[in-house]
Amino acid sequence: MSAGDRPLILFDPEPRSRAMLFSDAMWDRLASAAEIIAAENGKMADSLVDKHIAEAELVIGQTDLPAERLEKAKRLRAVINVEGNFLPNVDYAACFARGIQLLSIAPAFALPVAEMAVGLALDLARGITPADRAFREGREAYGLLGNRDSYLLTNSAIGLIGFGNLGRALLPLLMPFRPRLRVFDPWLPEGYLREFGLEPASLGEVLSQSKTVFVLAGVTNENQAMLGAREFALMPEGASLLLMSRAGVVDWQAFTEAAASGRIRAATDVFPAEPVADDDPVRKNPGLLLSAHRAGGMKEVFRAIGEMVVDDALLILAGLPPVRLQAARRETVGRMRSPPGRSYSREEL
Repeated sequence: MSAGDRPLILFDPEPRSRAMLFSDAMWDRLASAAEIIAAENGKMADSLVDKHIAEAELVIGQTDLPAERLEKAKRLRAVINVEGNFLPNVDYAACFARGIQLLSIAPAFALPVAEMAVGLALDLARGITPADRAFREGREAYGLLGNRDSYLLTNSAIGLIGFGNLGRALLPLLMPFRPRLRVFDPWLPEGYLREFGLEPASLGEVLSQSKTVFVLAGVTNENQAMLGAREFALMPEGASLLLMSRAGVVDWQAFTEAAASGRIRAATDVFPAEPVADDDPVRKNPGLLLSAHRAGGMKEVFRAIGEMVVDDALLILAGLPPVRLQAARRETVGRMRSPPGRSYSREEL
């Protein structure tokens, strides 16, 4: 046991930070229950990790945990990933074999991203951003003429590609529109989807029979670039596609070309490389509604993450099961391929 017979926590949150995640009161809650060794600037040095890993009961962050380091971590109970992506810097098989819990804060982002997705869908369906730009340029069209390309979400056919945390958060926000909802998710059985009132469908059916399609699937080693030119060609003319999860799910060139063609409408909150280069042609793509990966990045969300982390950390230290974070699944954690998140500067925070 660490000094004073208190449990030891390694806090290594890069690309997050203590200031981003915790109010002073929330940090004090955690510190009152454990000794905390914290990385102050950037990723924790290997020397510091190796010095304390044998005594650590919790790791909060994205610390590299290969098998040889885990072998020394005899007291380790849980790893709490505060980035949201399970990265390949942890020997997950060794953790499962040892009974070390692997937890993620990913569910915290689901509702804010879902809320933004609805806003972007309404923008595409009703032409809100193009109408604003036209008005400012003296090209506005009034009444029926101004809605010649618009459609209602209400009573329309909507498709979801992926039905995880984000899909479950989006569903109640869509229900007031009384849509017909088709879902493609090869990791979920049809009976499970029907319990939510959803219609299981193939990828082709979702794309060809939906007026609005939300891409909500995370990137795995099985679905990278699964949406390409052939898939976008299945969509009805004038249909909308919203990329809300990870850019790796689409063939980016095919996606941007489909948007630029004007045959479909498209919006994205994610990009293959972030920040996007100043000269990236996506900035001038007339068919894309652009959002700078900001759907989930809100101050209150990160503070909610801090609360979730503290709540479950204290439960684990008390010998109780965590209830607020998402546990990694042995069968799928090694198949995820989402890229690391970006760090924030002091000025941004």
